[in-house]
Amino acid sequence: MAQQRQRREPMAEINVVPYIDVMLVLLVIFMITAPLLSQGVQVDLPEADAKPLDEKSKEPLIVSVDAEGLFYLNVGGNEETPVEADEIVRRVGIVLDKVPDTPVMVRGDNAVNYGAVVEAMALLQQAGAPSVGLMTDPPERKGK
Repeated sequence: MAQQRQRREPMAEINVVPYIDVMLVLLVIFMITAPLLSQGVQVDLPEADAKPLDEKSKEPLIVSVDAEGLFYLNVGGNEETPVEADEIVRRVGIVLDKVPDTPVMVRGDNAVNYGAVVEAMALLQQAGAPSVGLMTDPPERKGK
């Protein structure tokens, strides 16, 4: 018996280096875009015309923003006294800890800078408000 020489065929190997490169590029892209996506203020907007709150619902927490951009809060003291941003977060956080389903609203003056209203919404979000509503005056009817 002659020794049979076994021929070994080279195994097919997959070159994974290009896949690693693609994976690292995707990782960098996700690392850069993830913080940008989480910087917005989440607001639950109604799907229909604005309706008044039910009389049965709890009294809402209201942060008012006047024309100069000063904040006022309807909880915890004098409503005509301006309140600092960190005080809003503290007071609203306390109320939401005790009664988590309290409605939270922002009432902004027509002449106020848009940034001040967004800042008020961000403060409420920091305090733990799951959703923030925007208050408006009903439109005046013509022909009355």
